[in-house]
Amino acid sequence: MFFVPWPLVSTWLAPLPNTIQQQIDEATQDHFDGMIVYVQQGQQPATIFTAGWHDRAKQLPAEPNALFKIASISKLYVALATTKLINDGQLSLNDSLSQLLPKVSQHLPNANEITLRMLLQHRSGLPNFTDTPNYWSNPPATASEKLALIMDEPADFAPDSDYAYCNTNYLLLTQIINHTVGYSYQQYITDRILQPLALQNTYFSLDAINIKDLMGGYYVGVQPNIKENDYGSMIASITDVGRFIRALNDGSAFAPGEQAIYSSVYKFEHGGLIPGYQSLAEYHPDIDTVVVQFVNTTDFDGYEWNLSEIYINRIVDILKKKP
Repeated sequence: MFFVPWPLVSTWLAPLPNTIQQQIDEATQDHFDGMIVYVQQGQQPATIFTAGWHDRAKQLPAEPNALFKIASISKLYVALATTKLINDGQLSLNDSLSQLLPKVSQHLPNANEITLRMLLQHRSGLPNFTDTPNYWSNPPATASEKLALIMDEPADFAPDSDYAYCNTNYLLLTQIINHTVGYSYQQYITDRILQPLALQNTYFSLDAINIKDLMGGYYVGVQPNIKENDYGSMIASITDVGRFIRALNDGSAFAPGEQAIYSSVYKFEHGGLIPGYQSLAEYHPDIDTVVVQFVNTTDFDGYEWNLSEIYINRIVDILKKKP
């Protein structure tokens, strides 16, 4: 006996609508609480599509300028910030973890062998702190508390012998930036990335925003809006994320010398997943188009994430079929 996820299969096989708006209307009618999609092609102005709810209980419709928890899309900003420090000569890809964070590294396996490059490329072998039991039930508030969850634990594999996506790597990179510049990585990203690109609706904490502007977050099986639950995510408007993805891919986010470094260690698009929020930010060079999708519905087993991936692929197909 095999379980067949028929809703996924039927969504994937369904006839393609003529428009993006039709597609996201279907998605929110059948699966998601709310959805925002950003499309920016070539030199054309961006278009934002919305469907479903910004606040389900209050019956407030999804808003194009809403703020959203972008979760792991933030890794692109951290990778770019690290690249800038490498290009400036303040860091080297071959620096070891033990050199960069001597106190913390005493409690991490293989710290003498793990390099900055391995952290950027998810090849360190360090255990992932978000995989610790019941992590999302009561997530730690500080970086030191998060790292404490995997202190003195064995490595998952020898450095550079394998690949495993790991939030510990990028948490350590934020601490390396702090240590290198002498102030917070958030301020460094603001000064070196957000301000030069005029990204004025990107934030680092719930405390920095008006909570009414944040799109509601919903976890299947949990009725209340969980948007005020603080998991430590970056927050941004879909326009800011779209403009950042464009700048990352057209090179305008880079100073001379930086693009070659960045392209050797990390990718130019990303997804984000945190309770109540899932996001996908992509660039499609064959049609010179940035597509960002925000969905404010998640679940325990990843079913909603799979649906989200199917829908963004269908949106791209619509764009390719009818630019």
